[in-house]
Amino acid sequence: MAKKTKASEVEKGAPEAAGPLETPRMLEHYMKTVQPALGKALDRTNPHAIPRLEKIVVNMGVGVAVTEKKYLEEAINALTQVTGQKPVATLSKAAVSGFKLRENLPIGCKVTLRGRRMYEFLDRLVSLALPRVRDFRGLSSTAFDGHGNYSLGLSEQMVFPEINPDKYTRPQGMNITLVTSAKSDDEAKQFLRLMGVPLKKDGDEGAAA
Repeated sequence: MAKKTKASEVEKGAPEAAGPLETPRMLEHYMKTVQPALGKALDRTNPHAIPRLEKIVVNMGVGVAVTEKKYLEEAINALTQVTGQKPVATLSKAAVSGFKLRENLPIGCKVTLRGRRMYEFLDRLVSLALPRVRDFRGLSSTAFDGHGNYSLGLSEQMVFPEINPDKYTRPQGMNITLVTSAKSDDEAKQFLRLMGVPLKKDGDEGAAA
C-alpha cells in the first residue's frame, strides 16, 4: 500500500486536505529511488540541489476553433479529463487575415500541473499513454531546450485511456513540456530516464519513433 502523507507535504502551496492522501506512486519513486541515485551520481548531498520535476505544461492548439468553436470546447473537455484540472484558453497574439484570425481569439487551451496532479499525470503518460502510441520505440533524447526542460508532442488524445473514442471523434494533438530544476540538459536527461521516461539511447535518433 502506498505511503500516506498530508497533501501539504506532497503539493507545496496546495490547500490543506481534510484527511491524509496517498503519496503519488511517481513521487514515492523519486524520493526513494531517483533522488538517492542522482545524489550519488552527481556527488550532491543537499536534496534541494538534486534535479526534480517542477511543473508540467500541457498545451493543445486548436486552429480550427477560428471557424468551429465546438472543437475548442471538445479540446478543453478532453484536456480536463486527461489532466484532472480545468484548462485555460490560449489566445492568438496577432491577426492573420488569410486565416480569418483576429487578435485575442481563443485558438487553444493549456494546463499547468504541479504537485500531486503533476506526478499522477507523468505516471499515466509513461505507463499508459506512450505504450499505446502506434509503433512507439522511445522518445527523442535531443528535445531539450538547453535549460534542462524537455518537450514532446502527441498526435492525438486517444492514447489516454480516459478519453472515450465515441465521444471525441476528431484527433487532437498536444504538446507536453516537462520543466525540471536540472542545471543542464545532461542532468535532466539522467533524471528523466531514472523517472521512467522512455528516452532513446544517445545515438539511436535515426530509429523510427
